[in-house]
Amino acid sequence: MPQTTGRVFDEIAKLMTDAAGAMQGARGEIDNAMRSRAEKVLHELDIVQRDEFDAVKAMAIKARNENEELRAEIKALHEQIKALK
Repeated sequence: MPQTTGRVFDEIAKLMTDAAGAMQGARGEIDNAMRSRAEKVLHELDIVQRDEFDAVKAMAIKARNENEELRAEIKALHEQIKALK
């Protein structure tokens, strides 16, 4: 009897191990499907990628700084013109 009981437990353990492996595989497939669907939705919404956003942000900061410099230069030139008059 103990030999049969041990064998039954071995079979149950093997079955549980196989089921756990199958669940892990199914989870991987579900994760991949969800990730793929999310990427498709984001692409359809035409959402900007982070690197593109950062590049445009850097360009805007540079342009703002250049505008401030030009504004200061124009102000200085106006003052020079007033001084000449």
